[in-house]
Amino acid sequence: MTLRLHYLQHVAFEGLGRIGPWSEAAGAAVTATRFYENQPLPALEAFDVLVIMGGPMSTHETDRYPWLLREKRFIRDAVAAQKAILGICLGAQLIADALGAKVYPNDQREIGWFDIQRTRIAADHPIGKCLPPRIKVFHWHGDTFNLPAGALPLARSAACRQQGYAIGDRVVGLQFHLETTPQSLQALIENGQDDLSPGPYVQTPDAMQSTDKWYGPNYDVLDRILTQLTAHLRG
Repeated sequence: MTLRLHYLQHVAFEGLGRIGPWSEAAGAAVTATRFYENQPLPALEAFDVLVIMGGPMSTHETDRYPWLLREKRFIRDAVAAQKAILGICLGAQLIADALGAKVYPNDQREIGWFDIQRTRIAADHPIGKCLPPRIKVFHWHGDTFNLPAGALPLARSAACRQQGYAIGDRVVGLQFHLETTPQSLQALIENGQDDLSPGPYVQTPDAMQSTDKWYGPNYDVLDRILTQLTAHLRG
């Protein structure tokens, strides 16, 4: 069967990144809801996999972004329907919020390439096994979340205790951006200047763009997570 992947995009400069090539290699049919263009949400029966992208807004900014209320209801319904779901950064926060967990400002903004460490308990989980014990990944966030009910913590970093979670084998939230490409990083820098005031875990644009050696290892982990998350759909 053809895998049907639908993604939720919040701003024009945070698209699929590396998820695009993975979807193409998997032969997936890809559709999108772009909230910044006021596009509608699909029926739950129209997709198998839901990917929720990042964005600069908070999950609580419903006055400024009224579609957040619709999105959180949709996410809750997709979880109940046992869809395969991956939330990235804001996406992970939205899943947590939709399932009743608290989302709030982290003690530190975390922007740039920093290590995450896999939790001990994650090593025995099908999704957790996709993560190495330690890896340098790309971050761009100021908020964090409490774990939703029943979630297993996947990773942590020096700046942020909650870097990811899994709920069963169908729902994954990642605070970091494995999907980042050199092009999407440049777009984030161009559109996120207000976030780049100095901090202990905020790199300069030059530091973020000083090397390309971490993209490949990040893509390998992302591909493994997506393959594991959709294994039951592909036979």
